[in-house]
Amino acid sequence: MTEKKHTNQGHSRGPGGMVPVEKPKEFKRTLRRLAGYLRPHTKMLIFVAVASLLGTLFNVISPWLLGLATTSLFTSFTNGTGVQFAYIGELLLLLVGLYIVASLFMFLQQYLMATISQQTIASLRKKVNEKLSRLPLQYFDRHSHGDLLSRAVNDIDNINTSMQQALTQIITSAFTIVGIIIMMLTISPLLTLVVCITIPLSALVIKLIAGRSQRYFKGQQTELGTVNGHIEEMFGGHQVVKAYGHENEAIQRFDEMNEKLYTAGWKAQFISGIMMPMMTFIGNIGYVLVSIAGGILVITGGLQIGGVQAFIQYTQQITHPMAQAAGIANMIQTALASAERIFTLLDEEEEVRETPKADAMEGLKGRITFDDVTFGYDAEHPVIRGVDLDVQPGHTIAVVGPTGAGKTTLINLLMRFYDVDDGHLLLDGKDVRELSREQLRSCFAMVLQDTWLFKGTIRENIAYGREGATEDDIVQAAKHAYADDFIRTLPDGYDTVLGEDASNISQGQRQLLTIARAILSNPMILILDEATSNVDTRTEMNIQKAMKDMMVGRTSFVIAHRLSTIRDADRILVMDKGNIIEQGSHDELLALGGFYADLYHSQFAEVG
Repeated sequence: MTEKKHTNQGHSRGPGGMVPVEKPKEFKRTLRRLAGYLRPHTKMLIFVAVASLLGTLFNVISPWLLGLATTSLFTSFTNGTGVQFAYIGELLLLLVGLYIVASLFMFLQQYLMATISQQTIASLRKKVNEKLSRLPLQYFDRHSHGDLLSRAVNDIDNINTSMQQALTQIITSAFTIVGIIIMMLTISPLLTLVVCITIPLSALVIKLIAGRSQRYFKGQQTELGTVNGHIEEMFGGHQVVKAYGHENEAIQRFDEMNEKLYTAGWKAQFISGIMMPMMTFIGNIGYVLVSIAGGILVITGGLQIGGVQAFIQYTQQITHPMAQAAGIANMIQTALASAERIFTLLDEEEEVRETPKADAMEGLKGRITFDDVTFGYDAEHPVIRGVDLDVQPGHTIAVVGPTGAGKTTLINLLMRFYDVDDGHLLLDGKDVRELSREQLRSCFAMVLQDTWLFKGTIRENIAYGREGATEDDIVQAAKHAYADDFIRTLPDGYDTVLGEDASNISQGQRQLLTIARAILSNPMILILDEATSNVDTRTEMNIQKAMKDMMVGRTSFVIAHRLSTIRDADRILVMDKGNIIEQGSHDELLALGGFYADLYHSQFAEVG
């Protein structure tokens, strides 16, 4: 089966480091559920809040102490009493101490928050992984691999990043704003009122610019996805593009897309870039107002000059957490939108858990019976209808037919990837639902057309077929699959490490390894789906011999398109539109002169 690749389009950041994302549909419900994952870390979160409070407190006090030093110097020069170096020295030492302690508390806050977020994400990632292993096969058929990967990787990473940054910034910003306002009120309620005039103005600017730039960043994200998709298509199929002479057309399409991306990106960056100049302008207005009002208060004796200096610093400090507000809000939306997608996955209906029965495997020999079986992936559109079939132990059954005839569906039912809608599927007279899925599947081994090998050594990939297999078992399985010769020619032999896509060996060699794995598993029932389609003719002949030996005494189902490979099957089933329209031996079906005979003669004519 060929899966469509899904491109990770990346993230285009907006104002305040924002990442445009889809907003969560159920904000409060998702927030409460995500907060539930933080509940086990309540004590650590309290420590984070305390560390943030103390770190912020010491930082907030610093401008006030600097103001006292400024007032002392001003008074000394005004009164001609000389500089009070001892007093100034004490203030400076106190400031240095406060900065050091504040830094230590901030470090502790970051350390604890990193621990909390990583443990929470590890727990969530574990739940997602376990959930995927419990989902029925139809879920994976309904959802693209790209979507599942996005939920299991990208969405969890979004939550991790947003959780660590947003929670820390929310706590720190809240304490900073409250602390600064308290210090301002302590020094001068009148100047506090002057500063508060600029706060609503700052909030309005943030809201207007962030809201407008967000739309442009979403447009940029859309155009970026289009460009990435086009590049993936062109590079993935560059041979076809060149073969049909469409290079110029591909370049022209890219230029058009790139121009749209440029326009959207320019608008997004320009609008978001206005925020800092505007915030600086408003901050400067605050400085001017504080300076004028503070100067008047100093002249009239209502405030000391150090208080004005402290207010100017506080005005600068309070602007920073406000500018972060838009970024924090967007990070929270990012986390909740991703969390909502993950919770949707976690809420999916699972396969019914089954308890293996101790005596269920007794007396099994491999007889398969389909008794009036009907099944459809969609209940309203059956794929197979009223199938009756009785397969004796040790017999080889070949299944042929056009695409969509129901061949693969038959195998899916055998393996209980799906359960029948009507009728009964029996293994040695027992309904397969009387066995747990694990018990049933332990009776089978599958060799598919699309090989699956994991990153690891060749030895480990073959040994995957049977737990506890010895070195001799692995080598013998490889020899029976005619894989031993090529394995020993590799520099590291059985210790050769296969890459993630096993690209360091040929497709045919990959198929040989999957066959060796099946041989090692020593199954009661064997399923072969075009198992020799990716090997050369000589290798195919060797594999056919190995398969023939392996099938002796085992019930075997062989799905084949090349009819020459199944002439020795005990029975050939010809399927079309979900029904078995013909069955019999190769010679019997040829003599019948029906669908199989036409198909066989057409292939023979093509070969000829």
